[in-house]
Amino acid sequence: MSSKAHSTGLRAKHHQPSPQKQSLPLPKANAEAINFLKSIQLKDLQLLVFSETLAMVSDTGEPLGELTIDVQKGKYRDELGVISYCLIVHAFNRGFLDNLLCGNSLLGYVSGKMEIMEQHSHEFIKFLVLPMERKTSLVRQEDQLAMTRIVKEGEEMKTEVTFFPWNSTAGFISEAANLVILRVMAWRQMVPSNARFLALDTEGKLCYSTYQALGFQTIQVGHQQAEVFIVEQTVHSDEGIPTSCHFYLFSDGHLAKRVQVGSPGCCIITKMPILREQDVIEPPPVFEKKPLAWEEDMELYSKFMDRKEELRLSHNSYMLHHPEAHALISDFLLFLLLRQPADVVTFAAEYFGPFSVRRQPTPALRSSNRPSPFRSLAPEPSSSRGFTPASGEG
Repeated sequence: MSSKAHSTGLRAKHHQPSPQKQSLPLPKANAEAINFLKSIQLKDLQLLVFSETLAMVSDTGEPLGELTIDVQKGKYRDELGVISYCLIVHAFNRGFLDNLLCGNSLLGYVSGKMEIMEQHSHEFIKFLVLPMERKTSLVRQEDQLAMTRIVKEGEEMKTEVTFFPWNSTAGFISEAANLVILRVMAWRQMVPSNARFLALDTEGKLCYSTYQALGFQTIQVGHQQAEVFIVEQTVHSDEGIPTSCHFYLFSDGHLAKRVQVGSPGCCIITKMPILREQDVIEPPPVFEKKPLAWEEDMELYSKFMDRKEELRLSHNSYMLHHPEAHALISDFLLFLLLRQPADVVTFAAEYFGPFSVRRQPTPALRSSNRPSPFRSLAPEPSSSRGFTPASGEG
């Protein structure tokens, strides 16, 4: 991993570079996490495409804003111009926290295996003294993942660019991928056991992320009651305290409630959604083959008799106009019955051979090497088919 940072602004002139810390090996996701991501199939993703809106409320129930999450199918064009199918995840929230305006927006492109293609996030808090704004971009660049973080506090702005080797990001869960994976867990009603994924902490450092199932709970939404599956996600930062978030999920992946542990408010659904159910594909009907009793069908039998009579008249007309055909066939049958050969096919070939225009002339003296009565499949010599110049021509 490599990184570089620089600061600008009024306070940047007093900025002193901090001493370099010893580079620690990057964390790695375990096999359980990677196998879970590999188990996600295309049919699973087709059930996760929908939009939802939750209300942001305080501990006392006072409305603070709203959260919108939208997952759609789309296409992504990389820096080389290659187009790939992906999921486009867009999340947005805006409201007040302790009477301070704050917000967060997220736009991410995620592959079918939850690999990040590109992601942009923007969050801000309008503090009275030092407004804070943070922008983070993740872009895959060939064999590495490039992260750009821009943090602005008041008049000071700090930019940091970090590169992660792509092979070290196996099992990495971006913010966009996290929203999709939660829907997968809701459909399956389970969380991968002992799975340890990778994520980014609030400082942009690669760390571990885990999921834990907290069981089921029945909640009231309007005049309806519904059961939700509770999942806890924890990001284990190496430099700070772990941050946890509880997600209350309906069986089809809709988010009923979202609680940031330690936060004075939460996001909660206000209207019961129409829960989607997985389509049950019925096997195609099997039709037993019934014998065709065409002789009992008056229409088929009538067509058969008409066709039979048509052929009989056609054959009789042909033989009437070609009496030599009848004489030829009669002569062959008479000769066949007199000789009674064991090989009828060869006998017929020798009998009808003299009628062929391609038959080689019979030599005056018979040879012990009797020629085959059948025509050879080998191509004729080119001299017999080509143009032979006349005598005297050059």
